[in-house]
Amino acid sequence: MPAKTKAQLLAVAEKEFSRIEGLIGGIPEESALVKDEEDTSIKDVIAHRAPWIGLFLSWYADGRAGKRVHFPAEGYKWNELKRYNADLRVRQAGIGWEEARKLLADRHLALITFIQEHSDTDLYGAPMQGANNDWAPGRWAEAAGPSHYRSATKYIRSRLKALPDGEPAE
Repeated sequence: MPAKTKAQLLAVAEKEFSRIEGLIGGIPEESALVKDEEDTSIKDVIAHRAPWIGLFLSWYADGRAGKRVHFPAEGYKWNELKRYNADLRVRQAGIGWEEARKLLADRHLALITFIQEHSDTDLYGAPMQGANNDWAPGRWAEAAGPSHYRSATKYIRSRLKALPDGEPAE
């Protein structure tokens, strides 16, 4: 059930971030970089989550400023997420494990700061400006942060089960 108040949003954001941080904290870089059958690593999944928070923050700022909001990102449509994700992976190819973790932690802090600086009314009182749908900013914030953390945690847990004793699978 999505959060409906600032307090609920803060709680779910901190809870899901704490879960993912606890999960990835002990993963060595060599394990984080092992690719699966779809050419995706744990590092890729972590690095992928951070830009979505940045996208949300830009959507919110652009909507409030009366600018055109690019959903999901400039040059992409929602039905082109596979292309966006592939392009993002290329842009992030040189990011290491520690950098990916730091990037996610930094964006999480930006999300928490955003939530703390806004009231319940700001977050849930009306649809987000420029979004062209009925989701409030708080719902978009949850989708960009805690929901992404949750899906990454699920993926990482399944990957870790395939790595005996936390070592990369051969």
